[in-house]
Amino acid sequence: MSFIEDIKQRAKQDIKTIVLPESNDLRVLKAAEQIKKEEFADLILIGEKEKILAMAKENDIDITGVKIINPQTNEKFSFYANEFYELRKAKGMTLEKAKEYMKDNVYFGMMMVKENDADGLVSGACHSTADTLRPALQILKTAPGTKLVSAFFLMVVPNCEYGEQGAFVFGDCGLNEYPDPEALSEIAISSAKSFHQLVGKEPRVAMLSYSSYGSAHSPLTDKVVEATKLLKEKMPDLMADGELQLDAAIIPEIAESKAPGSPLEGKANTLIFPDLDAGNIGYKLVQRLAKAEAYGPLCQGIARPVNDLSRGCSAEDIVGVVAITSVQAQNS
Repeated sequence: MSFIEDIKQRAKQDIKTIVLPESNDLRVLKAAEQIKKEEFADLILIGEKEKILAMAKENDIDITGVKIINPQTNEKFSFYANEFYELRKAKGMTLEKAKEYMKDNVYFGMMMVKENDADGLVSGACHSTADTLRPALQILKTAPGTKLVSAFFLMVVPNCEYGEQGAFVFGDCGLNEYPDPEALSEIAISSAKSFHQLVGKEPRVAMLSYSSYGSAHSPLTDKVVEATKLLKEKMPDLMADGELQLDAAIIPEIAESKAPGSPLEGKANTLIFPDLDAGNIGYKLVQRLAKAEAYGPLCQGIARPVNDLSRGCSAEDIVGVVAITSVQAQNS
């Protein structure tokens, strides 16, 4: 059984309701058809029912039985608008503005999650990351005890002996551009939790750099050294090490020579990149050259499960992210 099939089976054990606000995107409708067929999540499409059904029919997509909600005709529109106003009035929100915001599919869907009318939300096929995360942070806010919202990719590399049988978490590859040592340590903590939650194995965290154990010195390597120190102070029982070059992190033979005595022993499965440049380039290289499945950018640190999609995603990618969001919702 593939990794994502295992996630779908876990999702089936406790069915959750996931909101898809981008109902005007054909990929989303194709994904909805597949999810309905596989029955691992209940879905809510946000938008005008007639338009959605017409688009589905024109493209021979069967979404019979999928719930469709039009914000402007929904009986909870005024309630959500009032709740949003109360949440944001200290920031200058008015009730009239709140009603305008509730006409936006993503904001309306986020209020559904806030009010427990849904369990999670997946967006980003045709929205920027900011357009997905802004309403999430305004409405759902950060999870208790979390200092930083970050993003990660769940990477599944076929026929791979490294990581957890080819499964890795890469963080942060989608949100924080230039994390300082404190932020980098928080990204590592959240990524370790995400790995354990989704893969079900012990996270082995590598703080990546172009240097291993002081083989080079610069402000860039110093940042990772300091982040590793903070991480170990905060989470002394976490299997983590740094600073490490990628090969020393995941290949045991190279770890022996470049990082002798490393507790990871070249078996890292959770890779923390020093900045967004490195993370974004790294995940795309693995995705394209190793033909890896790349799920994300997935969000960590938000109070309820909300996940972003790459705008280059396929319908199958959306299916996978909905399954992942469902499993996250089981534990939120």
